[in-house]
Amino acid sequence: MGLANRLPISLLRALALGATLAAAILVATSREKVYLFGLTLEAKYSDTPSFKYFVITNIIASVYSLAVLFLPLAGLLGQVILALDVAFTMLLTSSIGAALAIAQVGKKGNTAAGWLPICDQVPRYCHHVEIGLILGFVGLIIYFVILLYKVLNISSFLSKS
Repeated sequence: MGLANRLPISLLRALALGATLAAAILVATSREKVYLFGLTLEAKYSDTPSFKYFVITNIIASVYSLAVLFLPLAGLLGQVILALDVAFTMLLTSSIGAALAIAQVGKKGNTAAGWLPICDQVPRYCHHVEIGLILGFVGLIIYFVILLYKVLNISSFLSKS
């Protein structure tokens, strides 16, 4: 793969690394403690399995992005990396979906289940998580763009031969 093709992919991978790492750090450090009517209410990411999944997935995607930045993309390794890109895109999609579902319940509640919204009581926590989810979504979009770029390069290569 020539420099003209490697440079955009490397830039996109660096951006994906930054977005996924920032998302993981923001959600993992989100915590707020409030006192209501003599009771202590503490909201933290580790109370929710979906947020744990989101953080772990984004950390793994960050490590993968960093590792792939330094690997050659030619031959069989390039094909393995393409397959891993597909897998990580799907993994990030599932983690953001799970985290967004829980975030929606935290923000709006669920009257049918009797779950009250918590974001009125812990707004700093919810804002922290919201920014983390936005960054995670940005990382997912970048991974999707990487996939599109690679598929277009493969299809143009196949049409030339």
